[in-house]
Amino acid sequence: MKIEFFSAKKYDKLFFDEANKAYSFDINYHETHLGPHIVDLIKDAEAVCVFVNDKLTRAVIEVLAAKGVKIIALRCAGFNNVDLQAAKEFNIAVCRVPSYSPEAVAEHAVAMLLTINRKTHKAYNRVREQNFSLDGLLGYNLFGKTVGVIGTGKIGKAFINIMLGFGCKVLAYDIYPDPSIEAKGVDYVPLEKLLQQSNIISLHCPLTAENHYLINNKTINQMQPGVTLLNTSRGALINTADIIEALKTKKIAALCIDVYEQEETLFFKDLSLEIIGDDQIQRLMSFPNVLLTAHQAFFTKEALQEIAQVTLDSISQIDKNTMPNNATVKLV
Repeated sequence: MKIEFFSAKKYDKLFFDEANKAYSFDINYHETHLGPHIVDLIKDAEAVCVFVNDKLTRAVIEVLAAKGVKIIALRCAGFNNVDLQAAKEFNIAVCRVPSYSPEAVAEHAVAMLLTINRKTHKAYNRVREQNFSLDGLLGYNLFGKTVGVIGTGKIGKAFINIMLGFGCKVLAYDIYPDPSIEAKGVDYVPLEKLLQQSNIISLHCPLTAENHYLINNKTINQMQPGVTLLNTSRGALINTADIIEALKTKKIAALCIDVYEQEETLFFKDLSLEIIGDDQIQRLMSFPNVLLTAHQAFFTKEALQEIAQVTLDSISQIDKNTMPNNATVKLV
């Protein structure tokens, strides 16, 4: 089987080529993302392998179907960038990697929290310049703080376990409460109560039409003054203009984001010699209390091995007319 592989990086080739030794697929790597600008390039392929910033609109899927593509393999957990209804109509199977080391993302969220709180990134740069002053590096104890977790799937659960280890009180919100989390002393509460009572809020939910811009002026006003907000899920969970205003008024004391609403034009690229025209991300980066990483949370050896293995195994199963459990849209 020939697979057209989009948004390919060096590390993708390394891990997928290793995993492919067991399958011998013909993988054709493309650095560009998949979208209307490139879809006509596909020829004689039965599958496409895509990532978070590839755009599989109805128009793109229609072309894929006409070219004989039968499988869309997402090498990520989220699928908000795929028109699932169109895939169903054109009888294209869609599979994903729903769990590829939830600890990787959870640990990155905690790393960002510790960094922004104890200002270790600033201390590192100071000491290298022989500045050993502690002025401006004051943090707070995580022990005893109330942490609100929105979304308690596998990543949210992993994050909760770490926060419990720090001695935090954890509040949770999810439309599907998990009894195993409640058994650990975590309280599921309405969203408004979580926003009102949490010192730290971390987002671990998929992006849907219902929670688009979950964090906006209304929900921000329900939060405690001086709250710390983390987002390692999807950029569009946060209204960027509203969060900038909340940072300016100091309603939000610190913001850690590994995702950004317009990241497809920025992330996974070296733009160090470019002038970035996105005023909102430039404004965010100007705040001393904002920590931004470029969709790095998933980026561990264990996660990449799992992503490659699960993705290729799913393609193999679908090719044999056996639907994997992670198939979001199944062939009829």
